[in-house]
Amino acid sequence: MQIKVSTRHGHLAEPIQERIREKASKLTHLFDRLTMIEVTVDHQRELHLVEFLVQAEHKHDFVAKESHTDLMAAIDLSLDKISMQIRRYKEKLQDHRRDVPTGTTGLGINPETEQK
Repeated sequence: MQIKVSTRHGHLAEPIQERIREKASKLTHLFDRLTMIEVTVDHQRELHLVEFLVQAEHKHDFVAKESHTDLMAAIDLSLDKISMQIRRYKEKLQDHRRDVPTGTTGLGINPETEQK
């Protein structure tokens, strides 16, 4: 999996970029089918705009944006948003698998009316 960190209108020091990569890599613990994570930090006057773009298998993309005066707070807030989106998507996938009826009820036979 690739993690890309880019900036607009400024520069990020290498330790901060490494910290962002560490935090972003924790998203793979939530969902192991992630293929790429792009983090864009835009330095605007007094605000830092952070955008996470996460791509998963089967062409599913997650996007989260957040702005804050503190850079790490903006990163944490957008990371929370993206992790919630990934959790919901994973739950949705898992719920679809459980919707399939099991046993004789899936065959159109009602076990309550069936004689023993």
